[in-house]
Amino acid sequence: MIEGLRHYCCVVAAAAAALAAISGAALAQTYPTRNITLVLPFAAGSGTDTTTRLISKELGVALGVGMVIDNRAGANGSIAASYVARSAPDGYTLFVTTNTTHSANPYLLKNMSYDPLKDFTPIARTGDLPFMLVIHPDIPANSVAELIALAKKEPGKYSYASGSSSAIVSGATFARLAGIDLLHVPYKSSPPALTDVIAGRVSMMFIDVPTGLPHVNAKALKALAVTTKRKSALLPELPTMDETVKGFDITSWQGYLGPANMPKDIVTKLNAEIRKVVERPDIKSQLAERGMEAFSGTPEEFEAFLKEQLVLWEKLITAAGIEKQ
Repeated sequence: MIEGLRHYCCVVAAAAAALAAISGAALAQTYPTRNITLVLPFAAGSGTDTTTRLISKELGVALGVGMVIDNRAGANGSIAASYVARSAPDGYTLFVTTNTTHSANPYLLKNMSYDPLKDFTPIARTGDLPFMLVIHPDIPANSVAELIALAKKEPGKYSYASGSSSAIVSGATFARLAGIDLLHVPYKSSPPALTDVIAGRVSMMFIDVPTGLPHVNAKALKALAVTTKRKSALLPELPTMDETVKGFDITSWQGYLGPANMPKDIVTKLNAEIRKVVERPDIKSQLAERGMEAFSGTPEEFEAFLKEQLVLWEKLITAAGIEKQ
């Protein structure tokens, strides 16, 4: 009798698993049937916002539905991250984010309202957003070395703005490695921070290329260097920070995630369509014009990358001497 019961339970379990697989496959075949909301942790006009609008337009065409951009800036991206983490894992609420929420926040914030790994489903990485150091044009420096010399001559006179974790960590790392005293002025997001640098209320800022480049081209800001250890293909004329400040190497990544426990078939479908968009030569070119180095990969590769980045950013933030807020 016991053996019969065991056999019955096994049959029921197998049937349930088969039914779930069939249901998941059927769901993926019909998905999506309505608009998809893309939640962003930064304000409109930020680098992530600019590049996401381009990608999402093409992604919506491929999926046959509208893509709604929902900018939820604040708390260093935690407001947006928490919202997505608590959303239904049905593929209709996705998170387009960066290292701010998923690499740096665990080491910048005392109170975390989400877990960057357990609360999310990795879907696809979409590329890197290189950062650059920009200063107000009235500052008499045309290189990183000249800026350091000015800061050493008048300790505490110069300040740096931040609107993201990359900007926070870059500024603190610069001050530490160069041995200079800089005042940190934090902002809710990059656009208002950049406005104050352009107005001369703050001396400098580490800003993503898509957001800062138009102002550099308009001569409203001076660009001194990129933050990556290797020169950026997007800005080959700019030197790297590492050429003057040895050991400086900071890159911002971008990618799509969903709430935890999303159906695998939906993740696979989204990943395939995102990769098709990102790998199109015309889209790559347009993203490059906006300052983004576009590329992608599998969900598994993205998940492994997220784990590696958590280790890297813990080292960066610890080395910079930044205390949790």
